[in-house]
Amino acid sequence: MSGIERPAGRRGVGGFAEGIGFCFRGLGWVARHPGWWLFGLIPALISLAIYVAALVWLGTHATDVAAWVTPFADDWGWRDTFRALVGFMIFVVGLALSVLTFTAVTLVIGDPFYEKLSEKVEDDLGGLPGGDPPFWSSLFRSVRDSLVTLWYVVLFTVPLFVLGFVPVVGQTVVPVVGAFVSGFFLTVELTALAMERRGLRRRERFALLRANLPVTLGFGVPLFLSFMVPLVSVVAMPGAVAGAAMLVRLRLAPAPAPEDQASGGRAPGGQARDTRPA
Repeated sequence: MSGIERPAGRRGVGGFAEGIGFCFRGLGWVARHPGWWLFGLIPALISLAIYVAALVWLGTHATDVAAWVTPFADDWGWRDTFRALVGFMIFVVGLALSVLTFTAVTLVIGDPFYEKLSEKVEDDLGGLPGGDPPFWSSLFRSVRDSLVTLWYVVLFTVPLFVLGFVPVVGQTVVPVVGAFVSGFFLTVELTALAMERRGLRRRERFALLRANLPVTLGFGVPLFLSFMVPLVSVVAMPGAVAGAAMLVRLRLAPAPAPEDQASGGRAPGGQARDTRPA
């Protein structure tokens, strides 16, 4: 995995709480650097305008979309009620997908913005690991990886959408599972910048996040739930990017200290050196 060892860390509830802590650490960082917070708002505001227009259209045409996907219900006596329910579910799924894809689209639009913000966070923590990849190469890889991640999201979302119609289970278990799935993929998107900086490709990033699942979910699930609140995703996006950089550097794949660069960031005995503050 590009010479990076997975550091040992807390698991279970402790790891989940640790992930939540990185959310607050990222928000604290942008609170101390308001200029960078404003800088990070620019791409989020552009994405917001696009998504508001799309959701308004979906909200006003949800019933028409429901009629299009349920032609078999044309002769049902309770057709209108059924399609109103389907239309509502379509809008809910669209809203959930907008939360997930908002991050991906915003990161693509704001790649140069968030790259600089992420670099600033790591610079404050002791310096940048590795070198910077060419801009266009990084941008195309980011778009490709976001599309692959979106495909995985759809693979999970469609079955969950269908299970949402199951009585009791659809109103209890499915929303919880959906939040955890969405939180995982949200962390995938947010940590991509810092992991790419360490030479980690998509498969390696997925493996690293799965191996540290509690902290991954602890970081992503609260962000996903908060992003469901209108405008929170815009305001909190810079803090989420900052927190993701800290999560990767201090917990998932610690960067080598400046004095270790010559030896590849390896501590005696071949283990990756942990640069987390005492």
